[in-house]
Amino acid sequence: MKTALVTGASGGIGRAIAEKLASQGYTVAVHCNRGIDRAQALAKALSGIAVQADLADASQIKAMAQTVTDAFGHVDVLVNNAGISVTGLLTDIDAAARRELFGVNVLGAIECARALLPGMIRRQAGCIVNISSMWGQVGASCEVDYSAAKAALIGFTKALAQETAPSGIRVNCVAPGVIRTPMLDCYDAQTLDDLAAETPLGRLGTPEDIAGAVAFLCSEDAAFITGQVLGVNGGFVI
Repeated sequence: MKTALVTGASGGIGRAIAEKLASQGYTVAVHCNRGIDRAQALAKALSGIAVQADLADASQIKAMAQTVTDAFGHVDVLVNNAGISVTGLLTDIDAAARRELFGVNVLGAIECARALLPGMIRRQAGCIVNISSMWGQVGASCEVDYSAAKAALIGFTKALAQETAPSGIRVNCVAPGVIRTPMLDCYDAQTLDDLAAETPLGRLGTPEDIAGAVAFLCSEDAAFITGQVLGVNGGFVI
């Protein structure tokens, strides 16, 4: 049985990733923090399980990992998708918001990996995919903290890939561009049209675009790929 844990899977990109992996034969643990009803409905549809944890709390991550391992026996794939964003001038973002951002986006991913790596190392097999952002590659004005957190995920990916490769574990990263999810609902139609026009391929990305990239990195077709950042941005960043 192929198994996967997808964090932040109750909606948007995470949901698409969970659905894609399930379509390829994975039994999926659908993680959420607040959207438990959506997570349970998705897990039921995919014949998986729903798990809930605040990824800013290492003890909750440890308990979640144990629940998934007990249910599945092992975890083949970890997709660190969960994330939150903060928008505004650096001088206007307070320390509490910054701590939460890094706690979920960076430390949450690290702790999820720490919790599941011992089992992967014992089996000498496993795959971790971290979801960063194109802003982690090039930075964005008024998203300095978010860009820094997503850049940290890229550094985490590259370092962990080197550390775990001798154990047969691959670690890669997907850096999405502008993806049409509820996170963009704060923008008006004209702004979205402008973003699409700025994208060389002429459209916004979809959650399914990201899910396809993740599924590829988890597949045997990517068996010799580790420590890499795959940009899925329609040419927005080249």
